[in-house]
Amino acid sequence: MNVPVSPSPFPVFRTINCRGQLIDLSEPKIMGILNLTPDSFSDGGQFNNKKSALLQVEKMVNEGAHIIDVGAQSTRPKADLFSAPEEITRLGNIISEIKKAFPEILISLDTFYSETVNYGFAEGIDLINDISGGMFDDKMFQTAAETGLPYILMHVNATYDKMHSHLINDDIILAINYYFSEKIEQLRKMGVKDIILDPGFGFGKKVKQNHQVIEELNHVFFGTYPLLVGISRKSFIYKPLGKSALDIEEETQKLHLKSLENGAKILRVHDVRETKKTIDFFLNN
Repeated sequence: MNVPVSPSPFPVFRTINCRGQLIDLSEPKIMGILNLTPDSFSDGGQFNNKKSALLQVEKMVNEGAHIIDVGAQSTRPKADLFSAPEEITRLGNIISEIKKAFPEILISLDTFYSETVNYGFAEGIDLINDISGGMFDDKMFQTAAETGLPYILMHVNATYDKMHSHLINDDIILAINYYFSEKIEQLRKMGVKDIILDPGFGFGKKVKQNHQVIEELNHVFFGTYPLLVGISRKSFIYKPLGKSALDIEEETQKLHLKSLENGAKILRVHDVRETKKTIDFFLNN
């Protein structure tokens, strides 16, 4: 006897609206990382001028990136905290320059400041990537709603100074889902329509917990929102192996494949070429 399956009480979102362009996430997308910072943990200072930044964007686009994630502030442990005006100064006009050179590429802005979001919106960004879940700037959710841009909601501890150091002792999936349930309700009430969920790999999580999240990714908020996985060059991969951040590509791609199998829709990466190979393998097998 066939037993009917009850429909999920939660809506399932498979597309996002980026400034009127409907992006289909039924197939995974690659988000290439562009750090404009002098102090990022693996590529600090390499792309913090216009020429090198545009060359890096060209490289990532040619290798298969769908989104370029532009960040002007490092969020590594013990990084210096910069103000919104300093962040904006670092950004300069690189967003509009990228848009001019690569009009088809989507640009996300990695910031936890509403002021920087407003600046980026005027420059042409397509998504907001906020590691703070709106907790480092109480105007962030309102600003996200006013722009109408898709908002990437990451799981993180409540304060900047404890986002790495305060470890979670509860079941990590339950903790993440509880956090997301509260934040999604707030965003919806504000009027934010498109939400992407990022479990926040490496932020206040033990090595074992990071791997648990990958293994149980399909349980993150019931699989109803698009999931972004950002594990590229993270210490929970390389430190236990006694390797460096630049020497774990094979291990990273194995975890990327597992993430895709468990529902990841966006992979945020430094190495676009190898990630494209992983996605192609996933789609063809």
